Amino acid sequence: MSKEKKNTQNEKRKLSRQERKQIDTLIRQAKGDGKPHTAQDSIPFERMYKDGICRLANGRYSKCIEFEDINYQLAQPDDKTAIFEALCDMYNSFDASIGVQLSLISRHANKEDFKSSITIAPQNDDFDSIRAEYTEMLQTQLERGNNGLIKTKFLTFTIEAKDIKSARARLARIETDTLNHFKVIGAAARVLDGKQRLEVLHGLFHPDGERFNFAWEWLPVSGLSVKDFIAPSSFRFGDGRMFQMGGKFGAVSFLQIAAPELSDRMLADFMEAENGIVVNLHIQSIDHNEAIKTIKRKITDLDRMKIEEQKKAIRSGYDMDIIPSDLATYGGEAKNLLRDLQSRNERMFLLTLLVLNMADTKQKLDNDVFSAASIAQKYNCMLTRLDYRQEQGLMSSIPLGENLIQIQRGLTTSSTAIFVPFTVQELFQSGEALYYGLNALSNNMILCDRKRLKNPNGLILGTPGSGKSFSAKREITNAFLITADDIIICDPEAEYYPLVERLKGQVIKVSQNSTQYINPMDINLNYSEGDTPIALKSDFILSFCELIMGGKNGLEAVEKTLIDRAVISVYRSYLADPKPENMPILGDLYNEIKKQPEKEAQRIASALELYVNGSLNVFNHRTNVDIHNRLVCFDIKELGTQLRKLGMLIVQDQVWNRVTINRSEGKATRYYIDEFHLLLKEEQTAAYSVEIWKRFRKWGGIPTGITQNVKDLLSSREVENIFENSDFVYMLNQAQGDREILAKQLNISQQQMTYVTHSDAGEGLIFYGNVILPFIDRFPQDTELYRVMTTKPGEVSA
Repeated sequence: MSKEKKNTQNEKRKLSRQERKQIDTLIRQAKGDGKPHTAQDSIPFERMYKDGICRLANGRYSKCIEFEDINYQLAQPDDKTAIFEALCDMYNSFDASIGVQLSLISRHANKEDFKSSITIAPQNDDFDSIRAEYTEMLQTQLERGNNGLIKTKFLTFTIEAKDIKSARARLARIETDTLNHFKVIGAAARVLDGKQRLEVLHGLFHPDGERFNFAWEWLPVSGLSVKDFIAPSSFRFGDGRMFQMGGKFGAVSFLQIAAPELSDRMLADFMEAENGIVVNLHIQSIDHNEAIKTIKRKITDLDRMKIEEQKKAIRSGYDMDIIPSDLATYGGEAKNLLRDLQSRNERMFLLTLLVLNMADTKQKLDNDVFSAASIAQKYNCMLTRLDYRQEQGLMSSIPLGENLIQIQRGLTTSSTAIFVPFTVQELFQSGEALYYGLNALSNNMILCDRKRLKNPNGLILGTPGSGKSFSAKREITNAFLITADDIIICDPEAEYYPLVERLKGQVIKVSQNSTQYINPMDINLNYSEGDTPIALKSDFILSFCELIMGGKNGLEAVEKTLIDRAVISVYRSYLADPKPENMPILGDLYNEIKKQPEKEAQRIASALELYVNGSLNVFNHRTNVDIHNRLVCFDIKELGTQLRKLGMLIVQDQVWNRVTINRSEGKATRYYIDEFHLLLKEEQTAAYSVEIWKRFRKWGGIPTGITQNVKDLLSSREVENIFENSDFVYMLNQAQGDREILAKQLNISQQQMTYVTHSDAGEGLIFYGNVILPFIDRFPQDTELYRVMTTKPGEVSA
């Protein structure tokens, strides 16, 4: 007999009969009993209720909350500490009667669904070539990232109850408390109903992205159970180290925690795997008093062992202070643990951490498991396969709140909460979502719809050459191709005309030498929310006159009264019969003011004369261009210094006109103001801009200011309202002085600030509501769109 066989027999003899019987039973269960079973038999729940409560075995009930990611990895140290402490508070709120399961799922989505969500369908017009080019660019960016993976996070809590009625009442209380904890953390969370929970289970059992088709009404008609709608075609658990589910191979492993200190990066590293992975933490609180008693007993046992060792030392004649190092270490750790439980608001938990890998082939599965094990090893932990327990491991890896693997590690609250489930947020919305680059952390596409924000107003900030105008043009193009929104551009540097002309828009060149005119007196009957549109129009004309007359103190009270009176008078005939030929022009206002008897009227008329009969009479004409084109660009580059501010103010008034018309038609209006800081330098144009930022949202307007001068945005309390009323900020490279201002104003962490410090063109941070993401936008240069959007001197076509 060989030496190896003898050793095996010796090992078997060491096992008791009872132990051998237990092992044989486990192996037999894993291999099956030879009787036919269905895949539905393996799924361990008894009933799913419509409100999302799931009944498990032995009178237990569970409910599931889906929560979204937050920017933990990019947060400031103080914010990280606050998040960690909030997690500790949440875990401490679960008593020993509540089982908690934290599920982090990264799985492949239906590729066709992803492609269709970014495909811009042709419409048989002049823009189909651009649509095709933009779609190709989006699909290229999609392939670069991990957008084929959907990452979801769930917290499932389980209780025991005598019936569904009592379970429902208690689960509702736990649900409310848990949602409040997530609110404190800053993570959006929602409770899943029964159909949504079934859809999550279906997604796990059908990892290829098969569609979930189910309705509660089908059950009584079809005679099927809910398990029939979610179960895979088959399960095979005969192999002790892996299983088969439909055409997939899978393996469940558990984490052996050997590290003296844990890292908050571990779960993030698991979730960054290129292939689908599912990580589950089963957390069970231990009764606080019982935990303290247990540790005290352990300390007593350790002290007894220490005394025995000291007695041995005395009998053997050596120093009694020399005791085994393990005994000293364990004794110290037990006392520290007792102190934590008694004085530091710590509790004891039993933790089971499971990792589920799935792949198309055995070889691929082995590689994925090895990659996951490497991550665990990086943190001085071990990932070990669940031999002959794969079925129980799989069913413990779905968010039902059922833990069938009793391999547990005792941890304190802090040690449990160090497994932080947050990494970085993603922005990948559907519908009319626009493309804004790739997430610099995950390499996933950023697609979002500003209309979904509470306040869609936006700012594009960056130093010269950082890509501000290019970013605006990309958004304009995207919005033009996939929305029905009207788009208006105020262009002080004549940078937008190649793009506007390619999109068949109207470029209005406003200058002293141009024959294209816009009438500052234009008004429509929807101009104001009130009974008459004159009040708001009068406010604009007062700002217009104040700019013309200049002076430190602006218009006097009498002068304002005169102008208001004249405005009411000149619009009388138009309001009585609103046809184009009755629309007044600046000369009509001038003549009406001259008729007023007060001496101040002559001063106002004298100031207006230059703009009516003098050399700057460019605004004393009726509008003769197509201001109703879907895409209108006001080119005011050639307006002299004297007229530039007036021109920008008049453009804003034209935009307001368009917004009020579109509101009645249910259409949104996007307004882009390049060199926005020019508007903010003058009190009148700044006040009008603030008014736009405050009022546009209710009227379906989406303004976007593009500027390099952040200081101008914060130069006064009034202008600061623009910053505070902008839920969308696209921030590119920033100068040092501006970085300091922005870091304070937007609470940007030092790590986040690195993305706008000496960054290349097309790199920075995007602020979308409460979401802050670093982005990289590398638009392909060998495209027609790039050629009409670029503003680099060497690339601009003549």
